[in-house]
Amino acid sequence: MTARTGARARAGRITTPHGTIATPAFVPVGTKATVKAVLPESMAELGAQAILANAYHLYLQPGHELVDDAGGLGAFMNWPGPTYTDSGGFQVMSLGAGFKKVLSSEFSGGEKARTASGEDDDVAEGKERLAHVDDDGVTFRSFINGDVHRFTPEISMQIQHSLGADIMFAFDELTTLMNSRSYQERALERTRLWAQRCLVEHARLTAARTHRPYQQLWGVIQGAQYEDLRRTAARDLGTMDKDGQRFDGFGIGGALEKENLGTIVGWVTDELPEDRPRHLLGISEVDDLFVAVAAGADTFDCVSPSRVARNSAVYTRTGRVNLTGSRYRRLFAPIDETCDCYTCTHYTAAYIHHLFRAKEMLSSTLCTIHNERFVVRLVDEIRAAIAAGEFDALREERTGAYYGEPR
Repeated sequence: MTARTGARARAGRITTPHGTIATPAFVPVGTKATVKAVLPESMAELGAQAILANAYHLYLQPGHELVDDAGGLGAFMNWPGPTYTDSGGFQVMSLGAGFKKVLSSEFSGGEKARTASGEDDDVAEGKERLAHVDDDGVTFRSFINGDVHRFTPEISMQIQHSLGADIMFAFDELTTLMNSRSYQERALERTRLWAQRCLVEHARLTAARTHRPYQQLWGVIQGAQYEDLRRTAARDLGTMDKDGQRFDGFGIGGALEKENLGTIVGWVTDELPEDRPRHLLGISEVDDLFVAVAAGADTFDCVSPSRVARNSAVYTRTGRVNLTGSRYRRLFAPIDETCDCYTCTHYTAAYIHHLFRAKEMLSSTLCTIHNERFVVRLVDEIRAAIAAGEFDALREERTGAYYGEPR
């Protein structure tokens, strides 16, 4: 990992037609144009600056044309602030191979980082391959009804332009740590060529769709655990220029392991231009946020705060707890006395414990509000600490309290 210092940590601003995002910032995930169980108004009230939705899911249901007719993603879901959409690259991997984004250190690198059968086209146990990648794009079957669909860089751009997000990502191929080094190299070159095609199509659509304000296009840096591949990808996309079109920012994605997070982000930010933002895809754990900011990341998204909330897990200043435990049955106090969220200022842990035991839907709403506020507030504190020159002190204090020792 990188040294425990905030040397690369930075604060800035991202300007969009629907508002300015002060960075570092956490961007909650509303996969299907909703953060599950929570009103968009509640997300605004808890301090979320932007929402990220999933182009793949909205393409399948209700359809990007319908969202376009509704006035775009923000108008459709009654969200007034900035919006992001991802490209569908993660779904390519998960539909294709069924493996998780982060795998054990057993598969962390080298030519033997292969699937159980030793083949790059293997799938996870109990999974069926629903997507097939070729140099032109991806053919996949809908998880809803089995219909066959086709994504190419051009189609991804068309879908995301129709969805109308302020910030969208170029179409990429997300590999897993199970893939061999040789496959990582081929996928990275495919992603580079797709990125060029995305820039060209983005320029065409921007000129043609004058009824909408400009949408930013960010390139995605892949390369798994390999330093040379990550640095090459960052240099390629950071300097990429197609007929005067360049990426407005960058996403850092792909297969990586927790212990290597800071190192990999550092490799990438070393190579990327300083004047454009960097978004780390799929990160929200307390220590990961500090590590990523210290390595130069600006914004983050993750489904975890809402997902674990629906399973009764909540974040507190002193760690994550499960509210279905017997200790909370008679705890007539907030989940976290230090939290200023709507849930903690209006309800007790005992009441929420009861809701989970009774299988009431309100339990998911209250815990999601709390968890999203916890992460949004933490990153707000990180931003303030950077401005005050106190990032390292805050990191030691907050990780020490959360994990029992500083990280």
